[in-house]
Amino acid sequence: MDRRVKYTQKVIKEAFIDLLEAKDIKKITVSEICEKCDINRATFYRYYLDVYDLLDKIEEDFVNEVKAASLTNTEYTVGSFARDLLNAFFKNKDLAKVLFYTNNNSTNFLNDIMSLAYEKCKEKWQKDIPSLPDEDVEYATSYIFNGALGIINYWIANDFNKSVDEIANIIATLAYFGTNRFIYKRK
Repeated sequence: MDRRVKYTQKVIKEAFIDLLEAKDIKKITVSEICEKCDINRATFYRYYLDVYDLLDKIEEDFVNEVKAASLTNTEYTVGSFARDLLNAFFKNKDLAKVLFYTNNNSTNFLNDIMSLAYEKCKEKWQKDIPSLPDEDVEYATSYIFNGALGIINYWIANDFNKSVDEIANIIATLAYFGTNRFIYKRK
């Protein structure tokens, strides 16, 4: 892709994320985005159908970034996947805040991340425990993912106050050992 195209798409996305931090997506217009990044509407429409398409593309790029990072891991663990996801959020702090703390939170985005986590867990657990029913994988991944989502939510709300490794370790400890080891390890 041409350097100018990448730059233009980057400034459009940044302007949009800035606007999302201040207002609901329903109140954001293409004209506002164009004015904020000093482009004309035709340039915007060259890349995106509307503001919802722009949000979809931003979420898709984020999910692809997490997928690409997780492909480099040869040995999947809850901790390694959490680390990949957390690094992507940390690298894209403004986007993370918008995805979690505005009314624009997209269930498609979270479902895409959940699907990726599910496939990784299923692949690993079927290799390690071939007799494990798919339904048990579904329950376990739902438990782990939803708990991790709460932890990530808290981390973002506290302005990324702990390192990626600390949060990944918290998620992995709770996923593998539950609250008992996490809470009582300090005794």
